[in-house]
Amino acid sequence: MFAAITWRFDRELDHSLEDATRELIRVANARDSVDASHARVLFDPRRDPRIPDRELFLTDTFGLATDTTLDQWLRRLARDAGRSRSANGTQTEGERILRAHAESFSVADGRTLVAIAVADEIELEDRYASLIAAFGVSAFVAVVLVAFGGWLLARKSIAPVDQAFSYMRRFMADAAHELRTPLTVVRARAEVALQRARDPNEYADALRGIERETTRLGRLVEDLLMLAHADAGERHIERRRVFLDDVTLDAAEAARAIADRKSVRLEVADFEEAAVNADAELLRQLVMILLDNAIKFTPSGGVVRVQVLSRGSTAELIVTDTGIGIPADQVAHVFERFYRGDASRTRGSTASSEGSAGVGLGLSIAQWIAEEHQGTIGIASEAGQGTRVTVQFHALPRESVSSS
Repeated sequence: MFAAITWRFDRELDHSLEDATRELIRVANARDSVDASHARVLFDPRRDPRIPDRELFLTDTFGLATDTTLDQWLRRLARDAGRSRSANGTQTEGERILRAHAESFSVADGRTLVAIAVADEIELEDRYASLIAAFGVSAFVAVVLVAFGGWLLARKSIAPVDQAFSYMRRFMADAAHELRTPLTVVRARAEVALQRARDPNEYADALRGIERETTRLGRLVEDLLMLAHADAGERHIERRRVFLDDVTLDAAEAARAIADRKSVRLEVADFEEAAVNADAELLRQLVMILLDNAIKFTPSGGVVRVQVLSRGSTAELIVTDTGIGIPADQVAHVFERFYRGDASRTRGSTASSEGSAGVGLGLSIAQWIAEEHQGTIGIASEAGQGTRVTVQFHALPRESVSSS
């Protein structure tokens, strides 16, 4: 910036010196036309008006015919201008840098004269000191702002990475805990069964207990694999035109057996035709997870109700129950992996083979399925007042499909 300012300053200074010499030439020619005799002085630097910050001289091509004695460098400049019409020169005198422009011209009597304009370059540059200082301060402020902005952006960029590592560590710790529990139960049952000889019924009971735990372990591993593939973007989704009401009705029939064993009434309420572009298998899994959770946390004698509604461009799946509900401070966390809330929301369940089997992964999978289908899932609940889960999808136009 300083180099650009200096170049521009020098250029404008040269132009101003050229303008000053032309003005001097104009004055001399005007006076020469009024009085052609040599008695009149064409230019008197002591009495004539001056141009601010400029020294003006009128001399011959040898630098001699003037009322003021010219310095040696100005006489050389006058001779150069006499030969080449115009000339520029610079002279350093102590702390001063003088810059000059000379231009030759002819008067009425045939003489050739030289007009010279001189300026003190240092004196004029001093006027730019405040500007240069302002540039310096601005540059310093800019460096500080850039440094602070870089630091802030670096923190913002690193924050998601730190959060991802923290989430990964917590996820691995929770997964290890969940895997360890059924393995410990299986080993304990096997050790107890082998401690002494038992009758066939006792061995059968031990094996049935081991089977239940290994089944739960298998479901947990399947859910973990599904979430791992989902996080990596490796779960292929085969979207096609399906009816949400048909898929939900099929899942409700499968979940009815679970509800009957727990003496919970499963009601199929309003069902409206709702076509969506979705993966039928994942859509059924979503419905099964919601029904399984509703039945699991609804006491005997309670009611679970499922609805499918078509609201213009939106298809809604609604599952409500009269169960134990969720405390207000826990609603925001129910979609977190391995989150199961307080002890009142029991861990055991008679979950379906497609559910989360009480390990806190079901709603995480349900949320992922909804989001992969550009849908939303929300929960409204109060402790002791039941729970309402609403899933919304983009509906396909009715006229373009026919119900199955």
